[in-house]
Amino acid sequence: MSDNISMKKPEECAYSFTQHTRCEFFPCHATDHPEDFNCLFCYCPLYALGSKCGGNFTYLDNGIKDCTNCLVPHNRGSYSYVLKRYPELMELAKKNR
Repeated sequence: MSDNISMKKPEECAYSFTQHTRCEFFPCHATDHPEDFNCLFCYCPLYALGSKCGGNFTYLDNGIKDCTNCLVPHNRGSYSYVLKRYPELMELAKKNR
């Protein structure tokens, strides 16, 4: 492991970005920049935050949250944003134990 890894921003590290270009759905959201499409959070952990996720979503008539137009977890720089929201997800988990 590199000695200076603690000095890097997560987005500068390989662990914060991955692509599964052989996936049948890649990219699963419309984008003009598929080279920057991050598959790390394939299933968005922020979905559980409902209307407070910070993404571009709508609610369908049946109440289902539709994230078709959201790229928040799929941007090259999304890792830090998603991790920053984990305290809110942990609070939800505490309420549901």
